[in-house]
Amino acid sequence: MQTWRTTTRLPLAVDALAADEADPAVARLVAAFGGAPASVEEERLVGEPPRRSRRLRFASGGEILLQDGIVAAVTLHVVPVPGVPRGLDLTAWLGAGDDTLDVLRAALGTRRGFGGFGTPYFVLGEAYARCDYRDRRGWNESGNLLALTVSLEQPGRNHQPDTDFCPTCGDLLVRGPGDALDLEATVGTLAAAVADGRLREDPSWVPLSDVLPLATSGLMERVEAHLTCTTCATVLCLTLPRGGAPAVARTSLDRAQRRPMGPVPPVEEWGDEARVAAARDAMHYVDHEPGAWFLVEERGVLLFDARYVVGSMADDSALVRLDEGELAAYRAGGHDYLTALARRIHDGSPHREDSVFRGRDLYRGPDAERLRAEVSAAIRDHTWLAAQRRG
Repeated sequence: MQTWRTTTRLPLAVDALAADEADPAVARLVAAFGGAPASVEEERLVGEPPRRSRRLRFASGGEILLQDGIVAAVTLHVVPVPGVPRGLDLTAWLGAGDDTLDVLRAALGTRRGFGGFGTPYFVLGEAYARCDYRDRRGWNESGNLLALTVSLEQPGRNHQPDTDFCPTCGDLLVRGPGDALDLEATVGTLAAAVADGRLREDPSWVPLSDVLPLATSGLMERVEAHLTCTTCATVLCLTLPRGGAPAVARTSLDRAQRRPMGPVPPVEEWGDEARVAAARDAMHYVDHEPGAWFLVEERGVLLFDARYVVGSMADDSALVRLDEGELAAYRAGGHDYLTALARRIHDGSPHREDSVFRGRDLYRGPDAERLRAEVSAAIRDHTWLAAQRRG
């Protein structure tokens, strides 16, 4: 029915998207928010190459985010935030007397979607209205909606513009004279953010500690590390192209996984003595069956990572240490035996309490986080995603 076009004030926000700050559509939105902003946040440089981001916040509860002078997002704050002393009147803007998802859907008369767990949104023509609920849940109860953000970026698939001002990851890059990126200082700042838990390193890409020596070696066309913000889920992609300037893209997980990168050369070709020694003691890839299992080795111990289905919309992996009987069968049957073992694990449903594999699943033990990261690093160049990265 698309009633949002005629019964709400959301067209004011949609029309302003991608418009210059001086555009009449932006002037109409500013007037609807009550005129001059109550606060204008200091412009910040975001990413590399940098863009200039600025926020205008209005006493009525409205907010306009500008990137290089262009409107990238419009937020309707339902509760007060710094610079916004009161929440927006939902009844006046949306014609909704309640903020539950079903009531909003009825008021807007448009399609609803979810950008991952806990991020509902509505489709507004070519734009999207993301609903931010308290603790990313509670949309069936009144009073939990915090804000509604309108942009041209689909939640879950594309990077959300308002994360430019994320207090955790929005301002981590270090710049020198002329706002030039200080690469070594930035790598140090990012490493500190990983160490204290603000960022989470993706072991499927190049470790942050390896990007500089790998780039210096010139062996890879592009060296790339991925770091995910633990607050807003933005993925920071630090890229060092051979012969080119470094870049830091801010993107979504979906887009990050599609970025290109070739296999990492053997550490003996680019690492120092300490790095080579560390690699000798690290977990190593041995074999795999696409979509089914991986075999890795750690200090002479063979560990078997097998996928299994949890339900119609979810799957997981179990990591088991091959016992003596399985080792003997593997020596005799090789790859085919492991495929049969993977089927037994799948059929054995390790997530169930009565599964014979549940107690053997190292991913359920105290070292689960470390093991998942080390297995991911070991199989980095042999996954389906790695094949897509190579094109």
